[in-house]
Amino acid sequence: MILISKYIVPKGYTGITIFPFVFLRNKALKADVVLVNHEKIHLRQQLELFIFPFYMFYGIEFLIRLVIYKNWYMAYRNISFEREAYRNQCNLNYIKSRPYWGFYSYMFN
Repeated sequence: MILISKYIVPKGYTGITIFPFVFLRNKALKADVVLVNHEKIHLRQQLELFIFPFYMFYGIEFLIRLVIYKNWYMAYRNISFEREAYRNQCNLNYIKSRPYWGFYSYMFN
């Protein structure tokens, strides 16, 4: 379910996925199929890891990447979950063909 909230989506971002919802900064973004696909990839990742562990791994990996890169944006873009979503966001059929635990292949690349 896609909801609109400029208060939940952090500044500098257009959307955020908090299972089972996708929050977008404004209504016009609902038409952005690439962004919506990106967020749907995150929904699948969250389901695979039974939701809470996803956030735990996401946060831990972000902190590790932040120490490595010393840059918030670089740390965020190099989280394995984000790498998978960004790399496949333009493939609108990706979720249908995505292997189970697909993000795993992005963890050590």
